[in-house]
Amino acid sequence: MVWLFRSRIINSIIRSKAPLVGSYVHGDSCCSSVISSISRPFPKFMNWLKTDGCHTSAVASLPSFKKELEHFQSLAEAQYPKFMVIACADSRVCPSNILGFQPGEVFMIRNIANLVPMMKNGPSECNAALEFAVTTLEVENILVIGHSSCAGIETLMSMQEDTEPRNFIHNWVANGKVAKLRTKSATSHLSFDQQCRFCEKESINQSLLNLLSYPWIEDRVRKELLSIHGGYYNFSNCSFEKWTLDFKDCNVKEERSYVVKEKELWC
Repeated sequence: MVWLFRSRIINSIIRSKAPLVGSYVHGDSCCSSVISSISRPFPKFMNWLKTDGCHTSAVASLPSFKKELEHFQSLAEAQYPKFMVIACADSRVCPSNILGFQPGEVFMIRNIANLVPMMKNGPSECNAALEFAVTTLEVENILVIGHSSCAGIETLMSMQEDTEPRNFIHNWVANGKVAKLRTKSATSHLSFDQQCRFCEKESINQSLLNLLSYPWIEDRVRKELLSIHGGYYNFSNCSFEKWTLDFKDCNVKEERSYVVKEKELWC
């Protein structure tokens, strides 16, 4: 099995052809190492060779540091990422490994359960990074990535409704309360584990809606200068789901209902 997540996600959601240079070495428990190189203009990707099972081979050259020196010198001067990624702090979920992002390609936030709080909840490192990425860097895509077996979501689902948060973790995951309530309503007949799996995705979509509570994000989405996407990494089968928030059909202010489009499953 070959992981084509990098080329697929960029081909799927990027709208810019900004130049980029980078190299990529990827390895994981399911697949052997894949070595690929990228050259200008962006994106230009090598074709990876597929073999049966979990063994992969690819023919590529690994550029030396000297060949990449110009790229890293340009990064020292400024950054021009087209992506912002909001992912979980879980040690098993590294967006750069899963999707193959290179230095300079993505502005990243990682927190417990990959949550985006609403603007009315007050300042945090998450919305400070959002403001910088959107208003200063002018990223064109925001991708919120969740994953299976998320301990943060399990904590959220286990919290008692009538008790005050007991620690920093409880205070933070309480930002996912709407996702929890929607999950409980839709999955009351399911087991706790199944409810958690449902909430892992529901919380992503609620975070996508929460992004629109920031006027400088909603304005750029409305003008089609910014797209908002959800992603879900499943450990059990090494798959990645991706979808895009359909802004035109969402009801953010009244019902907080959402519609997604361009759903894809990669494995």
